[in-house]
Amino acid sequence: MRPEIARLQAAMREFDYVAEPSIVTAVHLGRAMEKPLLVEGDAGVGKTEIAKVMAGVMGTELIRLQCYEGLDVNTALYEWNYQKQLLRLRIAVGEGRQDDLEDLIFSRRYLLERPLLRAITVPDRSPVLLVDEIDRADEGFEAFLLEVLSDFQVTIPELGTIRAAHRPLVILTSNRTREIGDALRRRCLYLYIEHPSFEKELEIIRTKVPGIAERLAAEITRFVQELRGRRLMKPPGVAETLDWARALITLHRDRLDAETVNETLGCLVKDRHDMMGEGEVGALVAVA
Repeated sequence: MRPEIARLQAAMREFDYVAEPSIVTAVHLGRAMEKPLLVEGDAGVGKTEIAKVMAGVMGTELIRLQCYEGLDVNTALYEWNYQKQLLRLRIAVGEGRQDDLEDLIFSRRYLLERPLLRAITVPDRSPVLLVDEIDRADEGFEAFLLEVLSDFQVTIPELGTIRAAHRPLVILTSNRTREIGDALRRRCLYLYIEHPSFEKELEIIRTKVPGIAERLAAEITRFVQELRGRRLMKPPGVAETLDWARALITLHRDRLDAETVNETLGCLVKDRHDMMGEGEVGALVAVA
């Protein structure tokens, strides 16, 4: 492992993010090459957490754009503060000013910066821009986003072109509810995060749930790993594993048994079709 990769891995670990070299290398290259990083994987594997951790590592601002169906340019880029503009117009007219009204109200002080514009205008250092769940936005917005990511500049008709003083580290996440377009994929570096191995998930539990008994942590990890091997509608991610571990600590459990699992299965399973009978639970507990 190259020294700069090892340093970044250690820095991410200081923020309780356990990352293998492939993840750290992808993040390092995205930062060094100033290219967006598209991160795909099942829900709960730690995609969004990468952006949060990198904002901490870089000591900079995290700017989040949460995508959803119907997301439009105004919500993502900028809007004018019409109420303040109207108030200023009334004051100007009352003062007898008529000539420079347009210049007066279409200035930066009346501009409401949304996440994409904010990521371009941060003055002192590169922020981290998280475009979360890009697969939930429609193709039209994806095309607009591609244009912004191409040169990190935005043209506002009333103000002109605004260019990024410091290019942000851009991380896009996708749960693959739809396929991302080829043009956006080509613009990005790519990372796919699998569900963690036994060793990694156990280490994550130790890191994120301090004070947990070693035996319980190992039993939780084995149970979840076995559970993911079944055909589930929604396999539990690391987030669910951690919720379950914290729930068991809250209930003062120090080991797994069938009764405890049945009582707390809702921390892991998020679909009624994935709920299990006592026999199935008992079989998994025996393995754990």
